[in-house]
Amino acid sequence: MNPKIQKSVLVAFFLYILIGIYLSINTGISHDEFHEQYNWIINLNAIKTYISDGNYEELINYKDRYHGIGFHYISQPFQFLFYKQVSNYLSITEYGGILISKHIFTFLIFTVSGLFLYLILKQLIKDRYFVTISVLIYLLYPYLFGHAQFNPKDIPFLSIWIICTYFIIKIIKKLFYKKKIKLKYFILFALFSSLLVSIRTVGLLIYLQLIIFLFIFFENNNQRVIEKIKHYKNNILITICITITLVYLLSPIFWHNPIEFINSIKWMGKYQQDVCTITLGKCVKALNLPSNYYFIWFFFKLPIAVIIGFFLFPLVEKKLSKNNFTKLILLSLIFTVMFVLILFILLNVAIYDEIRHIMFLIPLIFIISLSNLYFFNKKFFSIIGSVSIIFFIFENYSLNPYQYTWLNSFSKFYKIDKTFEVDYWGISGKNLNLKINNHANQNDVDKSICIYGGSFSKVFLNTKGFECFKSYSELDDANNRPFYVVQNVRNLKRSNPKDCILIGKESFNYTLFKQEVRSGSAWYCD
Repeated sequence: MNPKIQKSVLVAFFLYILIGIYLSINTGISHDEFHEQYNWIINLNAIKTYISDGNYEELINYKDRYHGIGFHYISQPFQFLFYKQVSNYLSITEYGGILISKHIFTFLIFTVSGLFLYLILKQLIKDRYFVTISVLIYLLYPYLFGHAQFNPKDIPFLSIWIICTYFIIKIIKKLFYKKKIKLKYFILFALFSSLLVSIRTVGLLIYLQLIIFLFIFFENNNQRVIEKIKHYKNNILITICITITLVYLLSPIFWHNPIEFINSIKWMGKYQQDVCTITLGKCVKALNLPSNYYFIWFFFKLPIAVIIGFFLFPLVEKKLSKNNFTKLILLSLIFTVMFVLILFILLNVAIYDEIRHIMFLIPLIFIISLSNLYFFNKKFFSIIGSVSIIFFIFENYSLNPYQYTWLNSFSKFYKIDKTFEVDYWGISGKNLNLKINNHANQNDVDKSICIYGGSFSKVFLNTKGFECFKSYSELDDANNRPFYVVQNVRNLKRSNPKDCILIGKESFNYTLFKQEVRSGSAWYCD
């Protein structure tokens, strides 16, 4: 690559990090973040009491005791260092500062995932332009870029999955070229795969991916499995020991009884919250998903070019030699994606909020699709890749801060906020709360009145003088006017509050489309 172009790419990458950090600090707080922080507090207290007296009944009796806290171990020190600066900068409570300071670390780990995607693509195709364009498409893809601003569970899980995939590919490459696999690759895979499982139990599937890669490799090569196992038996044993030890240590709920690991798999597979996800206008229950649920959401969430690229493999396969390393990896990735989806369908695994729980498959699909487009026609890839990057930049600008709700152009044939989930994480809450504060200041409203639907409003408005915050469900019993109402997330599907005036709304438009998508509204009830 031309040195000037390389320098420009590095400058652009640095600007990307700065802009991403700025946006992550200034985005709202999702309802899951409060829950995730509470999970950490429960587990941290359990660790302290277990060390002091061997008892942690609060965790054992906690409903969400199987929610992993692996990411907290590395994010909490960062949050502790910066929460005061964040709370002062945003004029919010210190607890709000703790939550939002995590946004920075979440965005940074997503950026790291982009670097590992770069390393993976370099293993497959020796073309820096292809690799650079592909990584830019990934990093600017509004759906992931939006989630990277705040999502404390799915983005870290996705990022660690990519890192683990990189080490799997490195191991396979060493086997393919009959080179010695250094112990460090076994240890690094053990470390990151353990962290993955400690974030979410479904991380166990990374070992299924490893098996698929190894199976396809040995099926297409003359090397013998037993001989390789014997040759690397010590390294394999070290990997197993490190993995089991770390998975156990990073999950306090396993400490009193290792059988809890099995319980966690069963429990998380049928998470006891039968959430409804609006899919093509229908309310689809998490515990009773139709088999086409995954494919509907992938169809509307993935970029159109990526969808096309995924199905090009039969055409480009002929351009890859039988024992080609790239072909082997692409085949392994295709089988991984399809096997995971089939497994989830057969086991009727509970997922909700569209495809956030299988978000970790998206980078794998990107690798497959973009590689297929490149092998199909390099010029076509260059054109469509450049157009996608420019389009994504405009989309991120148009949708901010709701990039995570991104849908591709197929969705524009529908009334989006009636047909699909929109602001299901409640990011609009921040701006709606600021609208309430502005209305109160401009109209001399007594700030002792209550805010309904403002379960998270306290973070933003407690420092502004508001003291009463109630759930939206309590609105039916509200007799003492005046009061404010925050209507967002799934409450947006309800009728508007009676005899109230609209004081502000949150909405957005997709690039080149005039359809307004409503994400929330604020009301004053006098």
